Amino acid sequence: MTQTAPPQPAPGQLDGLDVLKLALTSQVYGAAIETQVSETPRLSARLGNRVLLKREDQQPIFSFKLRGAYNKISQLSSGERARGVICASAGNHAQGVAFAAQALGLRAVIVMPATTPEIKVQACRSRGAEVILFGDSFSDAEAHAYGLQRELGLTFVHPYDDPLVLAGQGTVALELLRQVGGDDYTVFVPVGGGGLIAGVASILKVLRPGVRIVGVEPEDSDAMYQSLQAGERVRLDTVGIFVDGVAVKQVGEYTFDLTRRYVDDWVRVNTDEVCAAMKDVFDDTRAVMEPAGALAVAGLKKYAGERGLRGETLVALTCGANMNFDRLRHVAERTEIGEKREAIFAVTIPERPGAFREFIDVIGARAITEFNYRYAPRQDARIFVGVQLAAPQERLGLAQKLQEHGYPVLDLTDDELAKVHVRHMVGGRAPEAVNERVYSFTFPERPGALLDFLTHLHLGWNISLFHYRNHGSDYGRVMAGIQVPDAELPELTAFLAGLGYPATEMTGNPAYRQFLL
Repeated sequence: MTQTAPPQPAPGQLDGLDVLKLALTSQVYGAAIETQVSETPRLSARLGNRVLLKREDQQPIFSFKLRGAYNKISQLSSGERARGVICASAGNHAQGVAFAAQALGLRAVIVMPATTPEIKVQACRSRGAEVILFGDSFSDAEAHAYGLQRELGLTFVHPYDDPLVLAGQGTVALELLRQVGGDDYTVFVPVGGGGLIAGVASILKVLRPGVRIVGVEPEDSDAMYQSLQAGERVRLDTVGIFVDGVAVKQVGEYTFDLTRRYVDDWVRVNTDEVCAAMKDVFDDTRAVMEPAGALAVAGLKKYAGERGLRGETLVALTCGANMNFDRLRHVAERTEIGEKREAIFAVTIPERPGAFREFIDVIGARAITEFNYRYAPRQDARIFVGVQLAAPQERLGLAQKLQEHGYPVLDLTDDELAKVHVRHMVGGRAPEAVNERVYSFTFPERPGALLDFLTHLHLGWNISLFHYRNHGSDYGRVMAGIQVPDAELPELTAFLAGLGYPATEMTGNPAYRQFLL
């Protein structure tokens, strides 16, 4: 008997009941498993709420993405199956498509940016997928994938904006209803393109309207939040690089419509808060989440703290654990700040013998987590210091105490440039570096990428400062100083715009001006 694919409603015509029907008739368990709901004794005790984790990191590919990919592919017509499927992805969706296609005996073509780390390429190839590397960005890879789809007659499997995909993700909600019970709880859902929250929210609100649903996004990748605020889908110019699993510039049409109908509230978190949440999950489960996998936990903590929630049941979806081990160093550095248990200050002290001891006496019994200083021929010394805090409110109190003792203080706890670059560069100023302008760059992280970046950056102006650090992510970050006379600034601006690497001027950054200027 010839199988035919079910017809799909247009965006705006799909409602929660439709999603529920699609989820109830889904085929996800041909590949996915029903994941556990885990208790978190430590985090629950600290927050004063019962915190549960829906463990989608336990899926065969360590991500919920398998649900939607398998549900979509398993319901293709006989003709579509014979031709195969294609997608554009460098993340968990690619592995979901590769796994699903292999399980169903279909051809799978995965188009990835040429900058994709080898470990991700091999993960798809090991499941029998044909991997094509094209372009330096996801946009390049996606455009090429659509071209191949038309040329080869393949079916494009969208990562989120497809009724069958989001209904497959929505089967998470059906499991939650059986595992948690009742309707007096709040579910925190990580949001990128919106497939997971659209599917989960639609089903929960149809079956248990009393369940509260909160979307969680990074502050620097909040396409859904901004779209909801604008009342229409918006496209971000740039997205953050740390929580890369949800770094989407524009959400889907289906997912936007369902999210604005069924989601109750929203919370956005920063990198430090995500890092702290990764540690929280590890402490309670001994599982290491990828940043997107801990995003909902970060949102849960922030939401509960800001609203003073106590004695409630809060559920966070841990959506993935495809973590690059090299990133753990960066995560560990940022965790204490994310928990608001560390403050980072730039402090000016007298440049004379005994000044260090006097400064430490003012700090008191608090643990010093970092202390950077180098002698400079001037009356005042500037130090970069990290101090452990017993409670978040101590940060302001300590800064005030230092100022009362005559120490000028600049709080750098929330300064990204200070935490990524400047802390590693404290060592002296360069008075000869006149007309210096400082920029922050991001570039694709792959073998030879730094050399390629420097080759492109070759120019007639002098590079007076340079700091690069590998954080184990798909993109590297560089801080560079370039000496350029004011009259030539328009020429430099035009050059950087055509360089092909996102650049942000940081010349006015207080940490740079305090320690390096």
